[in-house]
Amino acid sequence: MVDVVVNQTNVDKSFQGNWKRSFFTIWTGQAFSLLGSSLVQFALIWYLTEKTGSATILAIASLFGMLPQILIGPLAGAVVDRWNRKAIMIIADASVALSTLLLIVLFRTDLVQVWHIYLILFVRSLGGAFHFPAMQSSTSLMVPSNHLPRVAGINQALRGAMGIAAPPLGALLVGLLPMHNVLSIDIITALLAIIPMALVSIPQPERDNSTASTQPRMSILDDFRAGLKYVYTWPALMIIMGVAMAINFLFVPAFSLLPLLVTKHFNGGIYQLSWIQSAIGVGMITGGILLGVWGGFRNKLNTSVCGLILMGTGVIAVGIAPSNAFWLGVVGIFAAGLSNPLVDGPLFAVLQSTVEPDMQGRVLGLIISLGTAVSPLSLLIAGPLSDRFGISLWYILGGATCIIMGIGLRFVPAVMQLESRGHPKPKTQLEALAGAAD
Repeated sequence: MVDVVVNQTNVDKSFQGNWKRSFFTIWTGQAFSLLGSSLVQFALIWYLTEKTGSATILAIASLFGMLPQILIGPLAGAVVDRWNRKAIMIIADASVALSTLLLIVLFRTDLVQVWHIYLILFVRSLGGAFHFPAMQSSTSLMVPSNHLPRVAGINQALRGAMGIAAPPLGALLVGLLPMHNVLSIDIITALLAIIPMALVSIPQPERDNSTASTQPRMSILDDFRAGLKYVYTWPALMIIMGVAMAINFLFVPAFSLLPLLVTKHFNGGIYQLSWIQSAIGVGMITGGILLGVWGGFRNKLNTSVCGLILMGTGVIAVGIAPSNAFWLGVVGIFAAGLSNPLVDGPLFAVLQSTVEPDMQGRVLGLIISLGTAVSPLSLLIAGPLSDRFGISLWYILGGATCIIMGIGLRFVPAVMQLESRGHPKPKTQLEALAGAAD
């Protein structure tokens, strides 16, 4: 009984005895919303591909989808920590649905232009920039600490399932229905997300109001600076952010180059591409279920480190696979997909259990923003490098770097003991003098 109480101290009192029903009511609605968003994303990208056939336009569309995460992400985290998180998530879901409704009208009246789609992709990503840190930081107040890795595994499995189901389902719907009807599905799934969230109470983090009468109220920019200082004074978190940036730098191009790897290296076509893309989704589902059932090692970051090494090994297998060994590429990409939940799930669980609830929005926002910020640069570098030296080289370099990072982290006590140590508190003046005397 004592262990249960300790593991639930992070959970709001109203959730401790009934967290599963409340949390999974919200989670189910979000799952429907994710399905609708995945279908819309596929439909819009396919429309641009079919309408223009331009790689430049697709690249610009991807950039518009990244910009809010890069530019707004850190400030969005500060807003999440300051305002009502439930309201933020409802507004984010509603704004995405309204943007889709506008696009439906444009398709229905045959007035849609490419720049309209750019704008809608930007708005949808903007909603996600607020929704993700709000949901993640609220999860730590709804789910007991010992169940956070399992919930993260379930989330990863869900994303893997969407990666498998959304493309063929989207292709089927685009073939059967006019575009405005396909987009209408997103409105329905958004409502399925908003209604349960409106009916379930979502806890807010406790705030220290002891100095409220003596200090002026901080602005959002002040909150943002406080978040930066909080991260900067935590060496383990700085290292984790650096690793996240390195992983995105290496693997965003790797997955973007898959179509060229299939056609130019393996001499395949659309069926081979579908096999290798499905392998990613199947791997993520497998890894998510594994983490959801197992929960990972006692030290959660040991699970993330092993996942990093497995991910690197899988990506190297893709890079060294001969042109007549397509099966090895599929196995390697499956391993990379399987390792993704093992890396992300325990890591986010540690952050949710160690970062103070009223700082989680800012910390998660910074990690996502900085991790995404390197993606455009890596795409610019990976393209010419792959054209010059071959596509396989990027996979070999990326996989080897990932393995080295995984092994190296194992020997960094500040990172491996992150969960037990927590945030390093500033020394008092007396402690500082005692340390100087020693």
